[in-house]
Amino acid sequence: MKIVILDGYSVSQDDLGWDCLEELADVEVYDRTSEDDIISRCKGAEIVLTNKVVLSAEILNMLPRLQYIGVLATGYNVVDLEQATRQNITVTNIPAYSTESVAQMVFCHLLNIVGQVGHYAEENKKGRWSQSADFCYLDHNLFELNGKKMGIIGLGNTGMATARIATAFGLKVYAYTSKDEDDLPEGIRKADLDDVFTECDIVSLHCPLTPDTHHIINRQRLASMKDSAILINTGRGPLVDDEALAEALENDVIAAYGADVLTTEPAPADNPLLKAPNCYLTPHIAWATREARMRLINTCKNNIQAFIDGDPINVVNDL
Repeated sequence: MKIVILDGYSVSQDDLGWDCLEELADVEVYDRTSEDDIISRCKGAEIVLTNKVVLSAEILNMLPRLQYIGVLATGYNVVDLEQATRQNITVTNIPAYSTESVAQMVFCHLLNIVGQVGHYAEENKKGRWSQSADFCYLDHNLFELNGKKMGIIGLGNTGMATARIATAFGLKVYAYTSKDEDDLPEGIRKADLDDVFTECDIVSLHCPLTPDTHHIINRQRLASMKDSAILINTGRGPLVDDEALAEALENDVIAAYGADVLTTEPAPADNPLLKAPNCYLTPHIAWATREARMRLINTCKNNIQAFIDGDPINVVNDL
C-alpha cells in the first residue's frame, strides 16, 4: 500500500516528521503540489493525504486506485465528497486537534489589543522609553477585561474553550448557540444574535461558514456594535466582509479587529484590512502550535490504521 502526502510542509514545518506513517505503508511526501502535478503524484497511491490541495471530481475520476483520502484539517471542503462516495473512497478529517491552540490565539489578539504590548515593545526599540521624561508613557487607552461582556458566536469546541478562558479573566460571557440554556456551563449565558453584537464589548467568531453565516459581519452588523467594541475572528475569513470592516475601522465605527484568517489566503496585497487602522492580522497560524500539529499527525495515523483494519473513524462522507 502506498501513501502520498500532497502538501506535507504545511503541517510538518520541518520540525515534525511523517515517520510514524511508514509503519503502515510506503510513504511519499511532497512539501507542496500544484494542480498540474496532482494526478501524476497520486496515480499509484491507495491513500492520499491533503491539507489544502483541492481534490475535485475531475481529479478523483482519474484516480481509480484511490481508496482513502485523509484531510489534514478539520474542514474538508477541499474534497468533492459526492464524487468520493461514488468511487467508494473513504474520506476522513482531523477533528478538534487545535481547539486549545485556537482559543489561545483569541486571547493573544485580545490581550495585544487591550494592552498594546506589541506597540510598546516596538516603540521602545526605537528609544522612546529611554527618551521619556517620566518613568512611563501612555499613548493608548488601556482597559481591564474583568467585568466586560464577551459575546461568542458559535459554541462548539473552540467556542467553548474560549468561553472557559474568558470566565477566568472575569469576562461576562454571552453565547449565540443552538445549545439549550440549561445545558450551558456556569458563567455562560445564552443570547440572541442581535443582543450579542449590540451589548458586548468583545465579539469572537467561532461559527462554521455556511450560506447563513457568510458575511455575518457586514455594514449593518458593524453599525449596531459599540464604537468601543473589539471583534476577533479565528474562525473563517468569509464570515467577514473585508471591505465593510476596513471602512468601519477607518471611521471608528468599532475600536479594533484581531484576526487569524482572511477571505483569501495568502492575503492579496490589495486587501484593505492589511492597511486598516487598529487591525491586527496573523497569517492563519492559530492551529499551528507544535502540540496541535503533533496531535494532527497522531490522529492522522490512527485514522489510517482504523481504515486498514476495516473500521474507519472520523469519516465525513456517506459510504
